[in-house]
Amino acid sequence: MKQIELEQWTERADSAQEALDECFWNEAIGMYDIETPCPEGACNTVFHYWWMAHAVDVLVDGLLRTGAAMYRERLTALHAGLLRRNGGVWPNELYDDMEWMALAWLRAYQATGNELYKETVLILWTDIRTGWNSHSGGGIAWQKSQLDYKNTPANAPAAILAARLYQAFGDPQDLEWAHTLYNWQQSHLVDPETGFVWDGMNRTGDGRIDKDWKYTYNQGVYIGAAIELYRVTGSRDYLEEARRTFGAAVKELAGPNSGVLPEEGGGDAGLFKGILVRYAAELAQAGQADGAAGAFLRSNAELLWDQGKAADRVLFGPDWTKAPSDTVQLSTQLSGIKLLERMVVLAGKGQANARASF
Repeated sequence: MKQIELEQWTERADSAQEALDECFWNEAIGMYDIETPCPEGACNTVFHYWWMAHAVDVLVDGLLRTGAAMYRERLTALHAGLLRRNGGVWPNELYDDMEWMALAWLRAYQATGNELYKETVLILWTDIRTGWNSHSGGGIAWQKSQLDYKNTPANAPAAILAARLYQAFGDPQDLEWAHTLYNWQQSHLVDPETGFVWDGMNRTGDGRIDKDWKYTYNQGVYIGAAIELYRVTGSRDYLEEARRTFGAAVKELAGPNSGVLPEEGGGDAGLFKGILVRYAAELAQAGQADGAAGAFLRSNAELLWDQGKAADRVLFGPDWTKAPSDTVQLSTQLSGIKLLERMVVLAGKGQANARASF
């Protein structure tokens, strides 16, 4: 039964990755179109830097799962296309954008050994660290033109990145950064009573915390930061923090009865669920694959596949309970692929656990 499940999710992930390549890849620019259909690239009026970082991530997922040369080739082309589109440099205005890009190319480097990807990560990490300042007691700013606005999207992913850099290269300063960032995030933007993660603070210059901005991805990145520090330190306190936040996220965002991740809209918001999915899967792997996080992801993945894909192609919209409209955005397609790729990983772990039990 475990083998059948693994094969099923593998076939589904393959078909979604094929749709991404066939419907979105634009050879002329060496990047993905931001929606499909996009006649002659007419949709690409805005450079969605951070969407492309998540495209790198799903290519790495496919490469790690299959070893297929196509994924390596796409990574090579996308790296060149992104650098060209960003004016020959990697940094940009937004610290969270750069963090997503660095996280993705670090995974690409570890999957391929390509030194250009490592160089990209280190360039970005150097720039990201300049965002830390004393406003609001520390924290990395969201953007360079608003250094007193601090939020979860700019701090929790940076903690993940710092911890992973330490695990990859062993620089103790990176581990110190991981602890510092995590501690700031926990003390400023996590509800101490529930573990639910707030979005940001001082956005309008009044010091107020945006507690009413309740997004899936904020929960995901904090879970991811806790899991990485659990892996580095072995302290189960981090694992318990991740579990607590996951429980709060399900209760607050999916509801006690539905168990379905919410529709948060298209555009940037189309990526939000996929980010929670990726790090909830990290929680499932750190704990047990058949635990609450694994079961929750499985039920959402089944729903996505049964109700949330287009009738004629494996394309996904922002609502996982119904088929997408005629136009599908890259952001929502990437979130769907993230979920399917994580299901392959979790099914594979379940199979390994079943073998180990004999």
